[in-house]
Amino acid sequence: MEKKLGMATRDAYGKALVELGKTHPQLVVLDADLSKSTKSAEFAKVFPDRFINVGIQEANLAGVASGLAACGKIPFISSFASFLTSKGFDQFRMAVAYSQLPVKVVGSHGGISVGEDGASQMAIEDIALMTSLPNFTVMVPSDEFSTRALVKQAADLPKPVYIRTSRPKAPVLYTAENRFEIGKGVRLREGSDVTLAANGLLVFEALQAAETLAAEGISASVIDMHTIKPLDEALLLEEASKTGHFVVCEEHQIWGGMGSAISTFLGRKHPSRMEFVAIQDTFAESGTAEALFEKYGLTSPHIVRAAQRVLDKIKSC
Repeated sequence: MEKKLGMATRDAYGKALVELGKTHPQLVVLDADLSKSTKSAEFAKVFPDRFINVGIQEANLAGVASGLAACGKIPFISSFASFLTSKGFDQFRMAVAYSQLPVKVVGSHGGISVGEDGASQMAIEDIALMTSLPNFTVMVPSDEFSTRALVKQAADLPKPVYIRTSRPKAPVLYTAENRFEIGKGVRLREGSDVTLAANGLLVFEALQAAETLAAEGISASVIDMHTIKPLDEALLLEEASKTGHFVVCEEHQIWGGMGSAISTFLGRKHPSRMEFVAIQDTFAESGTAEALFEKYGLTSPHIVRAAQRVLDKIKSC
């Protein structure tokens, strides 16, 4: 399929904040001195009195947000996902999750597509951390339209939310007319042989893989699992009943990510054959996003081979 790039999901987040600010007077935005990168600076330009830069102290960022939430505000907090989820985890656990406060946590520059910034900036464990916290909803939108819609819905959700956004421009998959719902995946392509479940930048790669598989006589379904917690269990069961074979595709460490969540659910409800396209228990290095996706196995050819493996249809050389 043709690759049409739109804005990065981090840019879509910034625009959604401004739109929310006009309709939600209780909404406040906080950042840890990275607002130009996370794009929360867009909100600060329009609503300077409702924006707080706490400085480079992510744990304090989480703590301040929990206090604001306890006072009736709707706080959105942003920083690089690698810093925010690791340095603020204790506060997210006790001050937000345990207290069930509606803090909205947005981890920017998720995954290895940060590229040249290197391993210290790459969040490859953020989904594992945040899904492990009771009461948190966790999402990884795939393009600008899904991001704006899900961010707006998150504002009205009376519970903690974690949303991962990305640095590179994302392929456009949807339009402004598409409707999204937290906890409900989107079936982008019907198939009968194998299901490709993906989120974030891997959704486009899965769609490309489905086209390649179709040329080989393999019918692949593609579902955008933008919400990892709660999972769309009904959609997964429909796919399991129809194909019985899954390839889970994510820009995350293989341990504790979406693949773990889906396999845990299906293992109890509808055992299926599965393969996983993910980062294989390693830190990445510095390089372009494209080169890193190729080196660490996150491109459409890798998804094709995973589908062939799960179907036992690998052709010998």
